[in-house]
Amino acid sequence: MFGLVVRFTCKDEASAEDFDHLVADTVEQIKAHEPGTLVYAVHRVEGEPLQRMFYELYADRAAFDAHEQQEHTKRFLSARELYVSTYAVDFLSLQTGKGTDG
Repeated sequence: MFGLVVRFTCKDEASAEDFDHLVADTVEQIKAHEPGTLVYAVHRVEGEPLQRMFYELYADRAAFDAHEQQEHTKRFLSARELYVSTYAVDFLSLQTGKGTDG
């Protein structure tokens, strides 16, 4: 398995609303076209109305690479700059867990 966590901070409330629409459209495409994407969960952060946290889990690195090459992902990566002031990505190595191979 291959995973990552991304924290986005939106520019303002209007940007956060537009970002949420962009994310919803992107997630629908991920559901329909990415069998190697096992989990793609988007969360709001309690007490931080401009922050969004993504948890992404892929079958393997190849599935992540395939995700990155999808047109809907490229569209998301380009458009997010309109709405987001900062983001941070942490790549994860599975150590152990429930519902995983670890």
